[in-house]
Amino acid sequence: MRRYQEFVVSAKAMNEPGDEPEWLEMPSISNNWQGEIEPGEGYHDLGQRYPDAPVPRISDDVIVHRAILEDLSGIGPLIDWVSDGDIVIIELTELLDREMELHLAVEKIHSFIEGDIRGEVVRLGNTRLLLLPANFKSVSVE
Repeated sequence: MRRYQEFVVSAKAMNEPGDEPEWLEMPSISNNWQGEIEPGEGYHDLGQRYPDAPVPRISDDVIVHRAILEDLSGIGPLIDWVSDGDIVIIELTELLDREMELHLAVEKIHSFIEGDIRGEVVRLGNTRLLLLPANFKSVSVE
């Protein structure tokens, strides 16, 4: 059975009862699946299902990356993503019991994001940081 990553529904199909969506043939999608997608499944980890998915970039688009920072070696990709204009949400739970490493990681990230590229680092609760490139700003909501 072949599955498809994406489908297109035309306005005609939406307005006429009994018509079904048109499926696009996606030759880049492999027939070899590493699991099944079940109806009603609440969450699909697309990073595992499509680890090398081609993501076309267009003008003014933004990708929101999520990452778990396990040690200082993971800071490079985070900085690269923000430098490219993307938003990053970092989970710091792995570093919470290593106070010195946590402090050094946050200082490096803060120094680059706010000092070098004039972006913004926002604390999200006790375990996460939101990294915003220069073309985004956070707003405090009361």
